Amino acid sequence: MNDSSRTQGGLICGGVALLALLFLAGLLRESYWALAIPLAILTFFVLGLAFWVGWTIMTIRVEPEPPIDAPPPEPAPTETSG
Repeated sequence: MNDSSRTQGGLICGGVALLALLFLAGLLRESYWALAIPLAILTFFVLGLAFWVGWTIMTIRVEPEPPIDAPPPEPAPTETSG
């Protein structure tokens, strides 16, 4: 791990701590927005994941299966040196 990764990790931890303090301050002030904003973000994130799963299932390409009564393919002949 290099110094850049450690710096990024530290920034993420600091940002999360700041957001937690803002959330706690909003709860202590009994602000509606302290709950509404995080729940809206979480809801849209989950809806986005569900949409992505549906889109992936909808757009996947599936090869058609061969008919069941078709004979199995012949194995390729192998060359033997002798």
